[in-house]
Amino acid sequence: MGRAMRSLVATVVAMGLLAGCAGRGGLDADLTDDWRALPAPGPFTPDAGVCQVADFTPTLGPDGYEPVDCDLPHRWETVHVGAFPADRAAPPAGGSPELRTAFADCDARANGYVGDNWRAGRLRLAVALPTVAGWAAGGRWYRCDLSEVDTVEAAARVVTRTGSLRDALKGASPLRLGCQRTGGKARARTLTPVDCRTAHDAEFVGVWTAPDRPYPTKEGDWAPLYTGCDTVLARYVSVPDDKMLRFRTGVVVRPPGAGRWAAGDRGVRCYLWLSDRTVTASLKGAGPARLPVRTR
Repeated sequence: MGRAMRSLVATVVAMGLLAGCAGRGGLDADLTDDWRALPAPGPFTPDAGVCQVADFTPTLGPDGYEPVDCDLPHRWETVHVGAFPADRAAPPAGGSPELRTAFADCDARANGYVGDNWRAGRLRLAVALPTVAGWAAGGRWYRCDLSEVDTVEAAARVVTRTGSLRDALKGASPLRLGCQRTGGKARARTLTPVDCRTAHDAEFVGVWTAPDRPYPTKEGDWAPLYTGCDTVLARYVSVPDDKMLRFRTGVVVRPPGAGRWAAGDRGVRCYLWLSDRTVTASLKGAGPARLPVRTR
């Protein structure tokens, strides 16, 4: 009986302490309403508007995800996160219509993010998907990542940078492509950026979007790319887009690589090329007087 009595007293004291705390506004009878609700369980999904220190990988899981504020040094910036249909059973294969659709969405989002066609700058766009394990866990996202590169030529390397790329191509920008000096010959011609006030023989004039055709491999496959860039060039320099254009200037075309082409990238960078002289100013809007028909 003594043991039972001591247990009863302890219970009464404990109830009294709880009642006293409740009277001072601390606890109440509901022990759940003072806790923040836990987030609903679900698959890992990355955030947009953040940056990543690590090198880009085509698939991503939570273990490799370490976003940072874009004011800190980083190598990639996520401009958008989209979603595939929830009932899709497997990740889209490389070159599939679904992956090309995702790239097209990322392409448009990136253009809006930087304020111009991202190809007008030293930028690269890539699309990341969930890992196989992430897809099995329900992840259906695709991530649109932009990076700064040191050149848009084949040997491009990603630059570690600080600051967001949002509105980076609105107006003048050190990232924007401009005047160039060429080297090499024919298909191996190289382009090196220079200040337009220094002697140069080439200039970036814009981007032509190629139709959905196989990647050019034969000589004849390149003709539509040159024709498309001729139209972009004529508009940029303000000269007629006619059969005499080829007597005014040459053109250098830079399509994306075969792998990017298969993934849906159809943006061809276009450059005017002066084979017979150099100039020391931009030819944007120059007109026929500064880009005359060459007679020899």
